[in-house]
Amino acid sequence: MSLALERAQGVPAALDFLVVDEFIATLVGARALKSAFELGLVDRLLESRSGSVEALGRALGVDAPGLRLLLDMLGTNHVVEERAGDVRLTKRFLDALRYRDLLETKLDFAGFSINDFADLFTALVKEPRGFTARARMFQLFDYRRALEPSRENYAQVRAWMRVTSTLTRYEALACLELYDFGAHRRALDVGGNSGEFLLQLCRRQPQLAGTVFDLPLVCDVGLEHLLAEPEASRIGFVKGDVRSDPLPAGYDLITFKSMLHDWPAEDAERFLARAVEALSPGGTLLIFERSPLELRETPTPFSLIPWLLFFRSYRAPAQYTAWLESLGMRELGLREVKLDTPFFVLSAKKA
Repeated sequence: MSLALERAQGVPAALDFLVVDEFIATLVGARALKSAFELGLVDRLLESRSGSVEALGRALGVDAPGLRLLLDMLGTNHVVEERAGDVRLTKRFLDALRYRDLLETKLDFAGFSINDFADLFTALVKEPRGFTARARMFQLFDYRRALEPSRENYAQVRAWMRVTSTLTRYEALACLELYDFGAHRRALDVGGNSGEFLLQLCRRQPQLAGTVFDLPLVCDVGLEHLLAEPEASRIGFVKGDVRSDPLPAGYDLITFKSMLHDWPAEDAERFLARAVEALSPGGTLLIFERSPLELRETPTPFSLIPWLLFFRSYRAPAQYTAWLESLGMRELGLREVKLDTPFFVLSAKKA
């Protein structure tokens, strides 16, 4: 079976959000930037456009040596610039602040990951099971917490869903650049989390309605997440566990966005088989995933640390292609794009 392959050329305007990674490239630069947010320096400069070093020190309650250190680090990271003692945010950083939610989420996520990387990297390389058992990252993304309602479990689920929802808000824009959803009317997003992926699709496609299939507490938090959105009436939630429950039928599009890499190969293949079975005849199955990391050509940025911790999980598109072909899917199409890591969109039709 032939497979159409397209690679996105350049950076479409819709992907301008990638600018945020420039300011999280090093640990030192990222930590200084986080302190600038915490101290209120960024907001102060946004409000006043500029300020003297002395006035900023008084407003922030930071002594001269401390502020000097911070400003020097921010200057090196191209966050601020100084002219004759006047401090202001750079134009490039102002561009990044258009995506402040993404910038702060990636700052926090990389910071959360640093101890796992610094203390357990040898285990990650040599003893993956031991690493998984000890890493904070896998304690955060503990899907068992999404099964039984409790105050503690809701807090845990909300914590990781804040991260995934923000990332999806922007990653979905790349998927919309690479695939035309105009022909679809009813979509099922398996492991669809807060519904953010379907929200972005429905905003672009007024004819589309969708359903999230996910674990019980995830669906509860997802309903809260979409409550104030105009598209909320077109997005529903079905509570279930894809490992044991059948997928609802009657959809001409079934999507897996950043979900299949969470599971061993035998589970991922089984989930795809269930999706093909549930998909309406002539419908499309779409996978939007990270490809294996590419780290040979350039130094690895600090912002990439969270994805390093999952490096064993990312599969080449060829693996998913083989599974879909074995399930009798046809008209496979593969499109690739480079975001913070390589991503691909793989689509296939059911006969």
